[in-house]
Amino acid sequence: MDSPHGAAVKAEDFGLKGPRGWAFRGIGLDAAPGSLIAVEGPSGTGRTCLLLALTGRMKPTEGHAEIGRHRLPKKMAAVRRIAALGPVPGINDLDQSLTVAEQLREGALLQRHYGAPIRSLLRPRAERRATAAARIEAALDAAGLDLATLPKGERTTVRDLERLEAVRLSVAIALLGSPRLLALDDLDIKLSDTERTEVWALLRSIAARGVTVLAVCSEAPADAVVLRTGPKEDGGAPEAKQPTGAAGTPKITWGTRAKDGAEADRETEADADGHAAVEKDSGERKDAAADAEKPAKADDGNDSNDDSNDDNDDTKGADDALAEAGRA
Repeated sequence: MDSPHGAAVKAEDFGLKGPRGWAFRGIGLDAAPGSLIAVEGPSGTGRTCLLLALTGRMKPTEGHAEIGRHRLPKKMAAVRRIAALGPVPGINDLDQSLTVAEQLREGALLQRHYGAPIRSLLRPRAERRATAAARIEAALDAAGLDLATLPKGERTTVRDLERLEAVRLSVAIALLGSPRLLALDDLDIKLSDTERTEVWALLRSIAARGVTVLAVCSEAPADAVVLRTGPKEDGGAPEAKQPTGAAGTPKITWGTRAKDGAEADRETEADADGHAAVEKDSGERKDAAADAEKPAKADDGNDSNDDSNDDNDDTKGADDALAEAGRA
C-alpha cells in the first residue's frame, strides 16, 4: 500500500442547513497534512454531517472548505476521490453475513473497479490478483488487524468480530484506496476505555504514515487538532489549543445550531436529483463484483476533466435537500 502525503484541511464559516434547521455553521479550521483531527461535541450537534461535508459526501450551505487543493462545495467529486470513509454507521456498514476474507476481497474489487487507473485493468489477471493481495496485506498491517488472532482466521464472519476488530477491519478496507484523508465516525460507541486508547493509538500511527485523519468523538485526546461542534455555553469563542508535538496553533471555531432543541436525525437524505452524494457502498457491491473483470472507466489521475463537470453535478437540486445527521 502506498503512503500518500496527507491532505491539508481548511474551513472558513463552514455551514450546512437541512430541512430541520442548521446541522452546523460557523466552522473554522486550519490543519496541516498528516494531522489527527478530532471532531468533538455532544449528540445532535451535526458531527456526522460535518464529517460527510468535509469528505465531499454532503453539500454545504454556506462558507467554504479546502481539502488538499480542492475547494468545497465546488469540487466535491475531487474530494471524494482522495477522502475515504472508515466506519460510519448507517453509511458504509460492514456486511455481517460475509467472512473477513470476503469483505476484504470485496473492498479490493470495489477499489479496482472504481478507483484504480484504467491502465491497471489491462494487466494480466494473475498480476492483478497478486497486487490486490499485497494491498490487502499492507492495509491489514496499517490497521493492526492480525487475521491469525481471529476465532476462525480469515473465515471468521463479520458478525462474530468484536467492536475493536470491526473498526480495524473498516479502517483496513478504507486504506486499500491509499486515501489522503481518512474519516471515521462514533469512535466512542461500544468501546471500553482501554479499547478507545488503542483506537487513538491506531489513528496516530496512520497519521504518522502521512494520511490526514478526521475522527468524530465525544472526548478528544490532548494531542489532536480539536474541532468542536455545538452551542457555546459561555457565549465566547474558545481558546485555540496547540496539540502536543504539533507545530503552530490551529484555528478552532465552535459550530452552532440555529434552532435550540432541534435534534439532528441520523439518516441522510438525497435531493430530488440524487446529488447529495452520501456514499453507500452496500448498494454498489453486487454490481461491482459482477463487473469487476470487465474494463471500466476509472479515474486516470487527471482532475481537470472531473473538476470541470463538478459545477454542473454538484450545484443541482434544492438548497434544503441535505438532512442533518448528528449522533451521540
